[in-house]
Amino acid sequence: MYDLLIRGGHVVGEDGVTVADLGVEGGRIVEVAPELAGEAREELDARGLHVFPGVVDVHVHFNEPGRTDWEGLATGSRALVAGGGTTFADMPLNSSPPVLDRATFDAKRQAAERESYADFALWGGLTPRNLDRLPDLAEAGVVGFKAFMSHSGLEEFESPDDYTLYEGMRRARDLDRLIALHAESDSITQGLSAHIRAAGGRDVRDYLRSRPAIAEVEAVGRALLLAEETGARLHLVHLSTGRAVALAAEARSRGVDVSVETCPHYLCFTGEDMERLGAVLKCAPPLRDRAEVDALWTAIREGRIDTIGSDHSPSTLDLKERDDFFEVWGGVGGVQSTLSAVLTEGRSRGLTLPHIARLLARTPAERFGLAGKGRLEPGADADLVLVDLDAEWVHTQGDLHTRWKYSPYLGRAFRGRVRRTLLRGQTVYLEGQFPTSPQGRFLRPAAPIPQEEPA
Repeated sequence: MYDLLIRGGHVVGEDGVTVADLGVEGGRIVEVAPELAGEAREELDARGLHVFPGVVDVHVHFNEPGRTDWEGLATGSRALVAGGGTTFADMPLNSSPPVLDRATFDAKRQAAERESYADFALWGGLTPRNLDRLPDLAEAGVVGFKAFMSHSGLEEFESPDDYTLYEGMRRARDLDRLIALHAESDSITQGLSAHIRAAGGRDVRDYLRSRPAIAEVEAVGRALLLAEETGARLHLVHLSTGRAVALAAEARSRGVDVSVETCPHYLCFTGEDMERLGAVLKCAPPLRDRAEVDALWTAIREGRIDTIGSDHSPSTLDLKERDDFFEVWGGVGGVQSTLSAVLTEGRSRGLTLPHIARLLARTPAERFGLAGKGRLEPGADADLVLVDLDAEWVHTQGDLHTRWKYSPYLGRAFRGRVRRTLLRGQTVYLEGQFPTSPQGRFLRPAAPIPQEEPA
């Protein structure tokens, strides 16, 4: 007797797609095979649908406690599960105060256990003010430490200087935690911004000129040298340029333990789209030209990009509605669209379904030690998303479950629609509805798995 049998779906496994049943007991997958014998307390007919592992998004800003009016754990996690996500890792900012010590960690964990519709991990911060608090955060269970090599946009989350970053990497290595880096040169971006603004620059094109690709490339090179010297595990977040990805791949080939993330907006939009759509696409690093988009897709196909995270970072509308584009809050709201965007664009770019599942689920779960997540195998948590790959639809404001109903994907045509999301065998999203109350559990990381050199 199973608790749940999911019948006849096209199961997206590590090596391919097969028509099979999934048997679930106690919230875990216990068997995957065609036409499973036996009975179940509940059966789901998945014929005609593809069964993916739930998306593991290790880069979100749900901003609670302190800036819940920007998003919040309840609305953010509902949007996540509506888009096929079952696990997230929340960044230490933009919550206020940021997660820099045990007390702020405990406050965020308690809020997430109360509000979240998905299982979750939490990042801690690395700033000049909290080097000595890293052991406390590791003991509390952070998945790693996030730092900015340029200004974070928030005064309470300072960027470390090179010494602090070096020392932070050494301590993170000893604590068996990763370092996640926003890699842009502060000297280049601040200097260019000051020069451009002094000459009267204030529009989208001026902002794009203030953060050129070389600012990312230079910072990535510096970060890789520090990681190589210290032996730290490094995760480069939201890379936007092919040259930066190439630097990381070369470093990995000589033994640096580094993984690379990009985001759907860098794969779906260009700087020209940012000029057209405006503040809804403001982010840092900024969007690039078509050649860089193509370079990122090539890197994905060749295995040089490991994960895709949403970097979901919305704000209140007043922070998006500024005449001076430099003063607009930089953050893209996209946590609900990641799977559909990558399925639509990725299949047109030659990605296989198993590769998409690895990028969005298996690799982030393995890299960050989220045991039981990201795979459709016996012993894994029954975190599943049922997708109608043939469904063609246009994203509208009425689809959104985020607090603020704006997204750069509104009006965009997708192929592939989430019909149902299950967390540990329980349906948490079904055709626009949320049948259960929040039931997210905190995930303490196991030892991360080192990244291998791409084939």
